Amino acid sequence: MHIALIVLVALIVAGLLYVGVQFLRAPEAAAAGYGVPASSRGDARAYLSIKGMRDGVSGLIVLALLLSGLDTAVALFLLVGALIPIGDAVIVLRNGGSRALAYGMHAVTAVVMMVVGVLLLV
Repeated sequence: MHIALIVLVALIVAGLLYVGVQFLRAPEAAAAGYGVPASSRGDARAYLSIKGMRDGVSGLIVLALLLSGLDTAVALFLLVGALIPIGDAVIVLRNGGSRALAYGMHAVTAVVMMVVGVLLLV
């Protein structure tokens, strides 16, 4: 079971890094995939880049903890970090974005992070 959890954590890391790179590389397309389309012109580009950096660095933190063998730290980071996709879902819903993406991507991501975090603790 431990190897399966490590694989799940690695998939979470890959997902975070992918999303981070996409927001830095193609902000408008990534914003549409997030659930709330945005133009990358003007100030919005800075905010879209912030999202990319946040997700990318979060993935690198999980990767560093994973490589250090600190399972409890990985678990706690995942549990606390699940607040990010929960917040993302709320942001999408409050701004008239896609309900399917809010629940199907952001909420599911939060649940997966919490389940993996709890399983790493037990």
